[in-house]
Amino acid sequence: MAGVSDEELEVIQGDDYMNSDLLSYREKMTLLWTEHVTLNTAKNREDVFRQGSKVFSEAEIVELTTVCAFRNMRNRMHDSLHLDPDPTAGANAVGAGSQVSSDALRAYLQHLLDNWPDEFPSAPLE
Repeated sequence: MAGVSDEELEVIQGDDYMNSDLLSYREKMTLLWTEHVTLNTAKNREDVFRQGSKVFSEAEIVELTTVCAFRNMRNRMHDSLHLDPDPTAGANAVGAGSQVSSDALRAYLQHLLDNWPDEFPSAPLE
């Protein structure tokens, strides 16, 4: 990881990152939020969301959640399909034409935005 020392990486990969002096509060909150998104516990942790809302704008929370969700999806796909996490090796494993161009991805995301519903049905409370 560029820009992260071995010591910081050890803290990030550990369970006690919230007590580390090596990370800023914003970095700690990034890890906390992405951990709960990854574990699918963010939906039950209003306290974590409130803490994050003090550090991040609404747009930043959406972006952080989107990036985390995308990386989780990508990891699950690579794990399930036994693809090498190296993009070049992964492309070679499934054929050179399998990589999606940035223009195609942008067009797909634009399609999602253009067709985004004005309202979502609410889930029944348990």
